[in-house]
Amino acid sequence: MRKFTLSIQMLACAAACSLVACSSDDDSGESSTTQANQPGELSFFVTSTTQDGDLGGLSGADDICQELADEVGAGDKTWAAYLSAANSGQPIHARSRIGEGPWYNALGTMVAADLTALHQLTGNADLFVTESGEKVNGQWNGVAPNEHDIITGSDVMGMLKLDDESSTCNDWTSADLTPGPQVGHSDGMGPMMNTAEVRFTSWNGGHPAAGCDEASLAMRGSTGRFYCFAAE
Repeated sequence: MRKFTLSIQMLACAAACSLVACSSDDDSGESSTTQANQPGELSFFVTSTTQDGDLGGLSGADDICQELADEVGAGDKTWAAYLSAANSGQPIHARSRIGEGPWYNALGTMVAADLTALHQLTGNADLFVTESGEKVNGQWNGVAPNEHDIITGSDVMGMLKLDDESSTCNDWTSADLTPGPQVGHSDGMGPMMNTAEVRFTSWNGGHPAAGCDEASLAMRGSTGRFYCFAAE
């Protein structure tokens, strides 16, 4: 009788241990899944601030990115503006300033895994949001003012775009030059939500602004916003 009772007790203990182990395994699996689905930390945004073409140069633009990131708790990263510059004949390309990725917006959504993926994107109002996660007015909602023209001074591959029709506002130190800088559409849309041409869909290199002052930028839908990336 004693042996029988002992055997039952041993079986009960074994079952209990098995349940604990299974529970532990389940918790571990759930934890791993949860961690895998965690949103990424902020490493990309469109500036919530608006400005003209005089940003204080590339360093001034970088400072704006850093200040805005700091305001939302992401100032521990090194931020860079996605802007190209002529740099006295030694071009600085926007794509070379922003690190290697991946980059995530304020909603925790991956914008792009790397530079190749980034420059294959088209504008998207849900993806290209500000540091606080706000969407930028554009053709997608038709709300005035239209602000979807984001200044870059770059072509669709993130390289300097400088010709008779576009400038870099004297490398982002002038608010009165014409023509203005190349811009992209944060929502990837042209008039009446047109997505038939690259100049409408490009997020970074669609067309030039009329000039570098606020009024000229606004003529085609810009308030001087630009893109910021965590380079490190």
